[in-house]
Amino acid sequence: MNSSQIKHFDYIFTGAGLASLMTVYKMVLSGKFSDKSILLLDKDAKKNNDRTWSFWEKEASIWNSIVSKKWDLALFANENFKRDLDLKPYSYNKINGLDFYNFVFENISNQSNITFLNEKVTDINELENHVFVGTEENRYTCHYLFNSIYTKAFAESQNKYPVLQQHFTGWFIKLESEVFNPEEVIFMDFSVEQKGNTRFMYVLPTSKTEALVEYTLFSDKLLPKEEYENEIQIYLEKLGIHQYEIIEKEQGSIPMTSYPFWKKNTKRVLNIGTAGGWTKASTGYTFKNSDKKSSELVEFIEGKSASTPLSMTMFHKKNRFWFYDLLLLDILYRHNELGSSIFSSLFKKGNAKLIFKFLDEETNLFEDFQVIMKCPKMPFIKALKRVILK
Repeated sequence: MNSSQIKHFDYIFTGAGLASLMTVYKMVLSGKFSDKSILLLDKDAKKNNDRTWSFWEKEASIWNSIVSKKWDLALFANENFKRDLDLKPYSYNKINGLDFYNFVFENISNQSNITFLNEKVTDINELENHVFVGTEENRYTCHYLFNSIYTKAFAESQNKYPVLQQHFTGWFIKLESEVFNPEEVIFMDFSVEQKGNTRFMYVLPTSKTEALVEYTLFSDKLLPKEEYENEIQIYLEKLGIHQYEIIEKEQGSIPMTSYPFWKKNTKRVLNIGTAGGWTKASTGYTFKNSDKKSSELVEFIEGKSASTPLSMTMFHKKNRFWFYDLLLLDILYRHNELGSSIFSSLFKKGNAKLIFKFLDEETNLFEDFQVIMKCPKMPFIKALKRVILK
C-alpha cells in the first residue's frame, strides 16, 4: 500500500473492550475532543453478551441506566459460618456486557470524528513522530495509541511478580420453583471443596427463579472445562436445585498480578485495561478500576496534541494499595490453599463497608490498618520479608 493511502488519526485504540470504550465515551462527554479523529479497532464486533461486570458504588454513576440489577445485601460463607452483610451505603451492581456495548456505541455512533472498524490488529510500531498500526486489512498512523490488547507473555514470562488467574465458568439458569433470594448476592461461598486452591461460588440472583451461578478460582492453573461445570451441578444440588434450564453460559480468565505493566508505556503508546494493569490485582475486579482510570486518562490527555507532545510514561502512579495487593498475591501464589482463611478472617467480623472502601483504594492509613489487622498475621509477615528481599 502506498504511504499516501495510509489514513491518519489523532488517537487510535487497539482493542475496543471495557477500558477503550469507557475512555472514548468520556472523551465525547468532555466535549473537548470533537476536533480530534479517533479510531477504534477490534477483531470482535461487540454484538454478543460475552461477559458480566459487577461493582459496588455509593452513588449512581454515568452507567446507572444500564445496571440490570442492584443488591443492598451480600452473603459471605465458608464451611463453618455464614454472614449476611448490609452493604449500605453501597449497592452491588450488575451490568451485562451487551448492554454496555450497545450503550456506548449508541452514544458515539453519531460522532463524525469517531470510527469503529471490525479489524484484527497485527502490528504496532512506534516511530519518532507517530505510531504505525497494521491490521489484516489496512494500515493506519496516529499521534497517540491506547492499547488494550493483552499480551500474556509480558507477565507470565517473568518470575519477580506472582501471576494468578481469576478463572470461572458461569451458568445463567432459570428454575420452575422459587429458590433464590433476589435481594441478596452470594458474594463468596467458600463452602465448596477447596482441593488445595482458593475456590468459591458466586451467585447473582435476579429473581426468585433466575440467577447467574459461577464457580470461581484464584489460582495459577486453569481446570478442564468439565470440572467447572461439575462443581456448579454439585452446588446446585446442595441448594436443593435439580431441575433448571441453562439460558446462557460464560467463562473467563482474568490475570491477577502486580506486574508493572506501565513500564511498557512509551512516549506515544499507553497500555490500558488489563494490558495496562487496570484490573484490581487482589480481586480481579475490573469495572470500577477502569471507570476511575479512564476518567484520569481523559483528564490527562485533554488539550494535548502532536505539537505539545506528552510522554505516556507519565500517566501511571503507583500507590500503597499496589503493595498490599503484591503481598496477598505472593501468599496465594505460594500457598493457594490459604485463600479461604484469609478472606474469611476479613469478612467474619470485619466491617463490610470498610472492606469495600479499602478494596476501592479510598481508605486512609488508619482505616488500612483496621482492615489489615483482621488478616492472619504470619503469612503476611513472611510475604513482607520476601518482597523486601526481592
